[in-house]
Amino acid sequence: MNDDHARPIPQGRRPGRPADEDVYVVDTRRASHPAPTSTAKPRRAATAPNPGHTAYDELGRPVSPGRPTPPTPPRGPRTPRSTRPPRSGRARRLSRLVLAAVAAWVVFIVVTPIHAWSQVAREDTTPTTQRPADASGSSYLLVGSDSREGLTAAERKAIGVGGDAEGRRTDSIILVHTPSGSGKPVLISIPRDSFLPIPGHKDNKVNAAFAIGGPSLLVATLEEATGLPIDGYVEIGLGGFAGVVDSLGGVEVCVKNDIKDAKAHIDLKAGCQELDGKNALGYVRARYSDPRGDLGRAERQRQFLGAVMKQAATPSTVLLPWRWWGFTHTATSSVVVGEDTSLLDSYRILSTMRKVSSDQALSLVVPLSSTNTTTRAGSSVIWDDERAGALFTMLREGTPIDSPPEGTDGRPRG
Repeated sequence: MNDDHARPIPQGRRPGRPADEDVYVVDTRRASHPAPTSTAKPRRAATAPNPGHTAYDELGRPVSPGRPTPPTPPRGPRTPRSTRPPRSGRARRLSRLVLAAVAAWVVFIVVTPIHAWSQVAREDTTPTTQRPADASGSSYLLVGSDSREGLTAAERKAIGVGGDAEGRRTDSIILVHTPSGSGKPVLISIPRDSFLPIPGHKDNKVNAAFAIGGPSLLVATLEEATGLPIDGYVEIGLGGFAGVVDSLGGVEVCVKNDIKDAKAHIDLKAGCQELDGKNALGYVRARYSDPRGDLGRAERQRQFLGAVMKQAATPSTVLLPWRWWGFTHTATSSVVVGEDTSLLDSYRILSTMRKVSSDQALSLVVPLSSTNTTTRAGSSVIWDDERAGALFTMLREGTPIDSPPEGTDGRPRG
């Protein structure tokens, strides 16, 4: 047997030692066959606490000798990451319905004027004469005619435009200019009695051009007088104007002075008030009771057109489907536009009219030198060539206009 392992070998007692004490001698010889070793970890024997040394439990709390270790408190439930309750199927369905309703409303708002525009009457308004060179911005002609076309006798009586007048004559002429750069858009009233050269004819009142050759000759006359190319044409008749106002449920306007005009069939007191179609039409047509005559009427026309467009853009019009549909289709049913006039052109005209009511656009009159000059055509309005020329040059060249230029208040020079 090899002595590879040291084993204690009991020996006899030594003298002087207690009888119960064994003496061992370590055998350093190596054994020939090593004893198998155990891989199990020895169990740690419990030891008594060392005096003067503090013992701690598994949670790190001090334990007094002789006292039982307090039980470990149980862990509470985990806090969920989100305390928001899951949405129910009913809530999701409701959200989808609301989104679908909003989307349908937006589509309706956009599609309605497009549908109405597709039904508008069109007419060739392109002049046959030589046209001016391209200019800065865009210029449009807005014409109010006294056409009774499409009105029954009862309807004519209701809005106070009876009589046997046939055809179309200009009741108002407004030049609308939108700049391509900075500056405000402008509405410029052209008095219908303005004495101007008419291409292919003798000098005459500007409304005679409309009577002689229709919209195309009127456009040609004003292109020659202003040097501005006319990019679009919109004409609205009397009956249509009254219908537009009624489709909006009336339009509020502030009347500066009392107006009693038998020919216009109105009797209005000064002050802000809501006008229906009949009274609105009389308000924009009255001139015999106005001390300024046609110029006073032109001012009221620009004022009221701005009020109409302001009302058309209010939530009470846009958010009510039947009112929005009625307004857009009534407006287009009584309108004649040029064949080359687009929906975008129409929007620019209407937008400029709306801006007048909020001082974001200028309401002007072509500069004048006389409002009552006798000509071969009778009592006529004469333009101030110098100031009018300066105004139209600014528009052609794109000079920003932020305030009314000199002479554009409708008061004759001198």
